[in-house]
Amino acid sequence: MIPFAVVMSGALSTAATVVVIAVTAVLQILVQLVMFMHMNTKADEGWNLMSFVFTLTILVLVVGGSLWIMQHLHLSMMIG
Repeated sequence: MIPFAVVMSGALSTAATVVVIAVTAVLQILVQLVMFMHMNTKADEGWNLMSFVFTLTILVLVVGGSLWIMQHLHLSMMIG
């Protein structure tokens, strides 16, 4: 409800609104991982945590590499 209230009120700048939405999104992901998917550091569930870390690593590499390639292509296509 916090991001909805921030957007609908229009009280914050665009950058501050994006930051509030991003922070609340990360908090929601963490709460859902702990409460619903039972992610923790217990020894018997260590494989769940390790597979999650591996998934995050691959995701960061794919998204970061794609953004890097698109930015490089954009700079290469600029007519100067």
